[in-house]
Amino acid sequence: MKNLLKQFRDDENGAAMVEYSILLGIIAVAVVMTVIAIGGWVSGRFTGLCDALDDTTVGGCNATTGIGS
Repeated sequence: MKNLLKQFRDDENGAAMVEYSILLGIIAVAVVMTVIAIGGWVSGRFTGLCDALDDTTVGGCNATTGIGS
């Protein structure tokens, strides 16, 4: 019984699993935030491109639908 309790006390597998789960959660949040930030940047670039095309005689586009003319 004494050996069983000592073995249970020294077992660190559960603590390591919790640490890895927290690390995985932090990485997942960082990835989601990066994707959202890049999506906003790309959207802004396309909107800027559509505005630039609308200011020229070459063509134009609808920034909402993304359809050009």
